Amino acid sequence: MQRHIRFKFLLILAVTLACIFGIIGFPKNMTELVENWHKNIHLGLDLRGGTYLVVQVQQQDAFNADAGARADALKEAMRKAAVQFNDVDVQDAHTFQDATHVAILVRGVPATQSGTFRGIVGEQFSAWQLQPQNATDYRLTMRPTEALKLWQNVLAQTKNTMDKKINALGLSEASVQQRREDADSQLLVQMPGVDDPGRVKQILQTAAVLDLYDVKAGPFAGRDEALAQNGGILPPGTKLIGQPADPNQRAGGVYVVTRTAVVRGPDIRDASPEPGQLPGQWNTKFVLSQDAGRRFESYTGSHVGQRLAIVLDGRVIEAPVIKSQIRDEGVIEGQGTEQNAADLSLNLKAGSLPAGVIFLQESTVGPSLGADSIRDGFAAGIAGVLAVVVAMLIYYKKSGINATLALVLNAVILIACLSWFDAVLTLPGIAGIILTIGMAVDSNVLIFERIREELRAGKAVIPAVDTGFNKAFLTIIDTHITTVVSCAILFAFGSGPVKGFAVTLVIGLIANLFTAVFVSKVIFDWELSRPQPVTALSI
Repeated sequence: MQRHIRFKFLLILAVTLACIFGIIGFPKNMTELVENWHKNIHLGLDLRGGTYLVVQVQQQDAFNADAGARADALKEAMRKAAVQFNDVDVQDAHTFQDATHVAILVRGVPATQSGTFRGIVGEQFSAWQLQPQNATDYRLTMRPTEALKLWQNVLAQTKNTMDKKINALGLSEASVQQRREDADSQLLVQMPGVDDPGRVKQILQTAAVLDLYDVKAGPFAGRDEALAQNGGILPPGTKLIGQPADPNQRAGGVYVVTRTAVVRGPDIRDASPEPGQLPGQWNTKFVLSQDAGRRFESYTGSHVGQRLAIVLDGRVIEAPVIKSQIRDEGVIEGQGTEQNAADLSLNLKAGSLPAGVIFLQESTVGPSLGADSIRDGFAAGIAGVLAVVVAMLIYYKKSGINATLALVLNAVILIACLSWFDAVLTLPGIAGIILTIGMAVDSNVLIFERIREELRAGKAVIPAVDTGFNKAFLTIIDTHITTVVSCAILFAFGSGPVKGFAVTLVIGLIANLFTAVFVSKVIFDWELSRPQPVTALSI
């Protein structure tokens, strides 16, 4: 064997062994081999069974929250500029279709100060359009470009937060993706292997928005009592929070708190469950970021003896009295079981959802259906491969063995890449593998027919093989590039299953350039490198 052929053979052997290791590792027995296969090859929901959810993101929640924050900032800016006003209020959106119609209403600005007011809005609130209602009242609405940007950011943040949550649960093959590439606010959550999605739904739906508020008054039995204690009007810069006290709950009541929270959910750096003082009770400990820790330390140091409301998803969990200065740690007590404390920790670490979600659709695929799909797909693949192999052996004789070896190596490389990339194999992915087989055979047919043409033209065997590979290479590259471009379009505009088909096909095409061109040529070179001259080729 010539030296350059030996080097190429060792390269092919190294690639083959690396791919086999990526698929099954180094199993010591058949049981370990099967375990490694299931560990490295991730099956999608349609093959493994599981649950998928269609989630509607309530975009109006994020738009209302953003408008509320902007309204507070506008009031503060007007006070600093000594601009008088009667009220700054938010006209909330109530459905996600109306989310972009949220507005800030400013009333009672003197006509003599309208220029100053307009200057504040133009300089500090350029994302909002100012519309005068009369001489003293104004309406601010979000500019369309800014509304679209916020819409997309909310959807992306919701998707990322949900992805963190389900991955923290150990559902490594689960996926969260936008259902359609438009502004419909729907996400598709796929969870292979999950046949009881109750806990997952609860965790996904829990916003886990943790806020710490400075308590100005309370607790009150209800909102009416809270307003009555303040003459029917809330003090400036405050709001009501909480629900009427429930005798079955440890905390409850309505409080008058500052409109702006001392600490908000994004300020949390870490969270973890820890045992409580009583047996069987668990708490959730949270740690603040450095900046939030400094602010919290300053606040608690100057408010010793006053109440601090710990609010989770709009419900007052606790309203303890600050006994001493606290820096960057806190504890949410009374979470019940360890599971509850762990779930709350997970939600706090993953981050709060920017908007609420509702579940529009839930569907469960039984494992038996997935097993049927695997069996049918495997049978179709085996039948297709056997038919191709038989046809190649009959039509191309001994050279058909060359094509068969390249075909098998192509499949090994493709499956190994799926394992290395942690890709999820779905039924469309199996379809992509089968189509790859066809493309690989097509490449071998192009090469073999070119070789036959050269042999018919009277060329010797070795020059005919070299010329056949050289002439067919450009055609193979052309067909592969056009197919890859088509796959790129499918990936860019298709849904999840279509993207899986495109990715699998592209990987198979890249592998085919190695197997059908390089590996097949090395096999021919090895066969033709024998000491005795080769005068005929079995093709």
